[in-house]
Amino acid sequence: METTMNQEAGVPVAALQQNERLWAAGVHVAALLAAMLTSWAAGLAGALAALVVWLLVRDRHPFAAAHAKESLNFNLSMLIYAVVAGGITVALVGATLLTLGFGLLLTAPAGLVLLLAWAGIAALWLVCSVVAAVKAWEGQPYRFPLTLRLFS
Repeated sequence: METTMNQEAGVPVAALQQNERLWAAGVHVAALLAAMLTSWAAGLAGALAALVVWLLVRDRHPFAAAHAKESLNFNLSMLIYAVVAGGITVALVGATLLTLGFGLLLTAPAGLVLLLAWAGIAALWLVCSVVAAVKAWEGQPYRFPLTLRLFS
């Protein structure tokens, strides 16, 4: 039987204990639940949940700490994307109001695209967090797509 190495933590996957895998999977679930319970737009709660778990496990569980840091980066990235989408929303509404409604001809299609972007952000957040939790439970590293690496 071949032992595979966990690249992020440098630990053989077989050597990962259940509690370390539980911490690693739990950080993704906690961040997702925190973000969902405070509304998607206030994704700061997801980042805070990941930060708290990282602070708790960084010295004891390198595998879980790597997952917590990855979750922190992902949740902060999603927050940044949501803030940018919110700013564009405000600009579109402002353009419509300033043109006394005539700008609606241009802002309506842009608003539809923006609505799809909001849905995409939420779907990406949900799907990637679940996949990351499953990978963590299996003892595998996971790198979120479209993530700004703010903390390395």
